[in-house]
Amino acid sequence: MIEIEFEEPKLESCECCGNTTTRLTRFVYQDGDAFAVYYVVFTDGHEDKVAYSLIGLGEWGEGGEPEMRTAFAVKIWDNNDNWAVTIIDKEESPWSHVEFLGRIVNREEALKHPWIKDVYHITDHIVAEDKPVIEFFA
Repeated sequence: MIEIEFEEPKLESCECCGNTTTRLTRFVYQDGDAFAVYYVVFTDGHEDKVAYSLIGLGEWGEGGEPEMRTAFAVKIWDNNDNWAVTIIDKEESPWSHVEFLGRIVNREEALKHPWIKDVYHITDHIVAEDKPVIEFFA
């Protein structure tokens, strides 16, 4: 069973349009242990209504370094009243330069990775429990 610790959203102005961009940082625990960290970003009023996420899995405990983690870039959107989730390449991610969550794997490698089921499990929780994300798509 996983639980998510929800930090306060960070709001800023979008550089391209001035609309509100929301940035989320979340901490995921599995059976009480640190399991993952994820980021989400989305902007109100953009033509493409999508949320981008970066999910980092691996060692988060004492001595855990970014080299001990792997990060997965994800795109989430509402596809005619159904959630759609896809793994994207590092270059498509707003966090392509971020290393804290681990080495970001490209789509092809991610889909073969043993942790891909965990990534999709977390995205299921994002769309079901993360209120700012749910409200964005409402």
